[in-house]
Amino acid sequence: MRIAIVEPYFSGSHRAWAEGYRRFSEHEVVLVTHEARFWKWRMQGGAVTLANEFRAEVAKNGPVDLVLGTSMLNLPALLGLTYRDLGDAAVALFMHENQLSYPVSSQDKPDQTYAMVNWMSMLAADTILFNSEFHRDDWFGELSRFLRQFPDHEHEEFIPAVRRRCQVVPVGVDLRRFDELDRERGPVPRIVWNQRWEYDKGPTSFARAMGRLQERGVDFELVIAGEQFVSNPPSFERLQRRLGNRLVHYGYAADDVYDRFLMSSDIVVSTANQEFFGIAVTEAIYAGAFPILPSRLVYPERLPIGVHDHCLYHDEDELVDMVTWALQHRPEAQAIADDLRPVMAAVDWSVVAPRYDTLLEEVAARRGA
Repeated sequence: MRIAIVEPYFSGSHRAWAEGYRRFSEHEVVLVTHEARFWKWRMQGGAVTLANEFRAEVAKNGPVDLVLGTSMLNLPALLGLTYRDLGDAAVALFMHENQLSYPVSSQDKPDQTYAMVNWMSMLAADTILFNSEFHRDDWFGELSRFLRQFPDHEHEEFIPAVRRRCQVVPVGVDLRRFDELDRERGPVPRIVWNQRWEYDKGPTSFARAMGRLQERGVDFELVIAGEQFVSNPPSFERLQRRLGNRLVHYGYAADDVYDRFLMSSDIVVSTANQEFFGIAVTEAIYAGAFPILPSRLVYPERLPIGVHDHCLYHDEDELVDMVTWALQHRPEAQAIADDLRPVMAAVDWSVVAPRYDTLLEEVAARRGA
C-alpha cells in the first residue's frame, strides 16, 4: 500500500513522527512537506502549494492508497485541490495537537480560524487518530462550546458521527536507539529539561523551581536542552547566570549529544501547560530518568497509577519537594525509573508501526469496499 503523509510543518515531533513511520512501516510511505515556518500561514495557505507537490508525486510515482494529513493541514482544501489525482484513496487525519484547547501565547490573540481548520479537517477525514485519550477528550470537551458561539447551523449534529470515526494511537518513538548506549551516572545527581523552549512548556515555572532548589542547598547538576526558536526565555537566561557551574549544558543538543545527556540524567522535569503526548519525556524515562511531571494534561495517562504519588505534582511547592526527595533518595528514585522503562517501550516504533499499518489498511479497505 502507498501512503502519502502530508505535513505542512515539518520539524520537531511532527518530523520525527513522519520519518519514523516511513522508516518502520511495511508500506511505502512518501512525505509531502513544507518547512516549519509561519505556522498560521501553513494552516491557512499551505494546502495550495502542498497540493502541487502531491500532484507531482502522483505523476512521478503513481497514485496513493491513503492520504495521511496532520493537524497543521487544511485537509478539505487539499482534497478539493487534488480530487482529480486522488482516485479512491482513503483519507486519515493524525492529531498531534489542536488549536481549540492549545494555550494562547501572551503575544497572540485568540483566533477561531485555526480551530475551525481542525474541525473541518475532521469532517473531511475517513478516520481521525488522536495521540492520547486525554487529547481526544480535551478536544471534544471544548468543541460544543466552540460551535455554539456561531449564529446558526452550528454543526453540533455532526459531532457524534465524527467522534465515532476517532481512534487513539500513540506517537511512535525510536526508543531502541538508547539500547545501544551505556547508562552514565556521575557523583552528582543530574536533572534534565529536554522540552521546547516555548511558553506552553512553562520555562518560567521551571526556572523558578530550580532557583528554589538551589536555595535549599541540595546538590545537583542541570542540563537544559530541547529545541529553541527565535529567542531564549528571559527566565532561562537569569537561571543560567544564577546556577553557574551547576548548569553543565545550556542550548540545543545534536542528536548524539542529546541521547548521551538523557542516559546520564537522574531526573526529568516537566512544567508544561500543554502536553498531548510527551515525546521528550518518554525518551528521558526510557533512558533511565525518574519523571517529575504535572498531575494533569496527558501525564496521568502516561504513567501507571501506582507511581502517581511519587511522580506527579499538583503545585510548585510539591514539585520542589519531589525533586528534593529524588535527589536525596537516588537509589529509590532509580528503582522506580527502572520499572517505568518497559511501560515506555510500548510506544517504540517496533510496537506502534504494525498498529498503524493494520489500522490504515482497514481504513483503505473500507473506502474501497
